[in-house]
Amino acid sequence: MNINSVLETIQNIKSDIQTVSSHEELEQFRLKYLVRKGIVQQMFERLKTAAPEDRPVLGKALNELSRTAQQLFDEKKRELEQSRHASKDTLDLTIPGRRRPVGTKHPVTQALDDMTNIFKSMGFAVALGPEIEDDFHNFEALNFPPDHPARDMQDTFFLDKTALLRTHTSPVQIRVMMNQPPPIRHVMPGRVYRNEAISARSYCMFHQLEGLAVDEHITFAELKGTLATFAKRFFGSSVKYVFRPSFFPFTEPSAEMDISCFLCKGKGCRVCKQTGWLEILGCGMVDPNVFKAVGYDPEKVTGYAFGMGIDRTALLLYGIDDIRMLYENDVRLLNQFT
Repeated sequence: MNINSVLETIQNIKSDIQTVSSHEELEQFRLKYLVRKGIVQQMFERLKTAAPEDRPVLGKALNELSRTAQQLFDEKKRELEQSRHASKDTLDLTIPGRRRPVGTKHPVTQALDDMTNIFKSMGFAVALGPEIEDDFHNFEALNFPPDHPARDMQDTFFLDKTALLRTHTSPVQIRVMMNQPPPIRHVMPGRVYRNEAISARSYCMFHQLEGLAVDEHITFAELKGTLATFAKRFFGSSVKYVFRPSFFPFTEPSAEMDISCFLCKGKGCRVCKQTGWLEILGCGMVDPNVFKAVGYDPEKVTGYAFGMGIDRTALLLYGIDDIRMLYENDVRLLNQFT
């Protein structure tokens, strides 16, 4: 082998690549020159038999041969690809369109919107408030004594000595009453935070919907009628309900509302713990001390308040077993609510 044979091979490669007009012919070119047993590799093998003084020059020439062959192959391949794409129609109107993923509301948002819309249809306005609160709005104005357990660090996320993450949306009720005179009919949806152990039924953040009505001559009967109307519209007209006496610092008298289990129709199941009833909310008549804290005269006005958790209601409605699934952003769960 000498330098002339290498130069001759380079010319042959350039000549052969010019005749390639299809992918099949390009593959034949590759098999002839570029594979392990191709002409280029065979010439490298013959380098061993060349005279020692000729090897540097021949080696340089063979490297140039290898680069040339690969470069011509790559250029021809790009040329054929471009030619193939250019020969096709850029738009085929007969191909079915691709379906774009459709977003959906989170199940908690769906439940919250449905609840809010029911109360709005009954004349309630929507009020919002800050999630970082102070002790006065979150506890003191709501008639929480200084030694109440809810003030303990085990229940509340305190940011410093004066600020905390609200434990309920009741502070919004205080802000509404401090900023406007009666009559008041508002619902207060939003996120709340409590320092609780996370489990399948409990989370450190959840959502509440509270309501407040203040005016002259408001009675407990009106409270019961409002909540009964809500329950039948939200859970179904056949639902049964019952009010049980309870205690809350900011209402007196206080009650809790249970509805017949809409999963087992009151027969008893695992969800309702075989009782046939589900607790859905707490309520009561606004305590006179709360009115005094916001500057209302409890001798002239009365009112009622109620509050319910949204997340657990969503679990029941949609058959979700674990509250933590609501906050994992798993699209497999969310896609079920499209």
